[in-house]
Amino acid sequence: MLPKWYPQRYDDQDGDFVGRHVAAIEQFGGAEVAVLFAAVARGPLPGLTDAEEDLRGPVPTLRYYYRAAPTGMSLLDKPLKLLLYFWCLLRGYRRLRRHWGQRPDLVHVHVLLRTGLFAWALKALHGIPFVITEHWTLYLPLRSAGIGWLRRVLTRAVVRRADALHTVSDGLRQAMARLGFVNPRSVVIANVVDTDLFRPEAVGPEVRATPALLHVSAFHDGVKNLSGVMRVVARLRGLWPGLQLRIAGYGPDEQPLQAYTAELGLLADGTAVFLGKLAHAEVAAEMARATALVSFSRAETFGCVLLEARACGCPVVATRTGGVPELFQPEGSFGLLVTPDDEPALEAALNAVLSGTASFEPGRLRADVAARCAPQAVGQAFGQLYQTVLGE
Repeated sequence: MLPKWYPQRYDDQDGDFVGRHVAAIEQFGGAEVAVLFAAVARGPLPGLTDAEEDLRGPVPTLRYYYRAAPTGMSLLDKPLKLLLYFWCLLRGYRRLRRHWGQRPDLVHVHVLLRTGLFAWALKALHGIPFVITEHWTLYLPLRSAGIGWLRRVLTRAVVRRADALHTVSDGLRQAMARLGFVNPRSVVIANVVDTDLFRPEAVGPEVRATPALLHVSAFHDGVKNLSGVMRVVARLRGLWPGLQLRIAGYGPDEQPLQAYTAELGLLADGTAVFLGKLAHAEVAAEMARATALVSFSRAETFGCVLLEARACGCPVVATRTGGVPELFQPEGSFGLLVTPDDEPALEAALNAVLSGTASFEPGRLRADVAARCAPQAVGQAFGQLYQTVLGE
């Protein structure tokens, strides 16, 4: 496994959805799996690189870190960091070969581009097939204009030479195809939801009587549009006494969003509460108690939290963007969808859920997630993909 994002020393939730894919494949995909990950360091290192090599568990995991500013001269540091990245991957690949006593049968890339270039090199040199998994919102219309010409050329080449392209939604597959990133073997397999952790929970009537909206995201407001949710909640609080918006997450826009929330008066009266970074079990508990989960994103390739909330029996109000609509078919059965940036529509949808005008049966919500996203189903789907690739 070659992931671009993966839980690591600086952020134990970074790329955790990739980690869930890896665990499902190891447990149910019939494959012996190892993870090789390299990333720029976010703090001081004793040398140019540092390593965390754990070969003892069911998934041997090698993590390597390299300095963010090796020389302190920007013109030199950018190419040098690229060399250090590939050096770390080469070091880890050799370490895994010694550990296994053989080359891997297959390489699975999670999120392009440098990961895919390394996999392509292994295929060219040693004939090892590789599969690509893509999650990134970079390919969706909101962000794709920012893809430079060199990345476009290289991405087209890597995707074309892969033995399969997997995307987490058909919306993402179509977005990549419009950019010319196509492969003759393309499959859609969902992200994993831990259905043992995310499940309905019995709560008292006093909890149900208090209207509570939950928002969970990384705080990139240009994409997640949490500020739009704030404006809508500011209008709703007069209609729903005691309404609370509980906000879980962290990210680069956290301080500006908190300042904007205070400007709207939502912090002073307790309408909005920032919960900070929560463990998955804490998120599951919040979902089980919430009246609804609200997401107002402008771009989503899948939206793991939408399905995690569904597994908890929690209704979802989200946007009709990227891969989200295909998760809500038939529309109106598993939640309410609105157009991105349409704040009146979001307000109407939240009113419908808060009033009970729109209601959803928790058992049906959970059953859909179990069929679509349970680790066993996802792991077996990847195992079948591997068998197809290796059979050729």
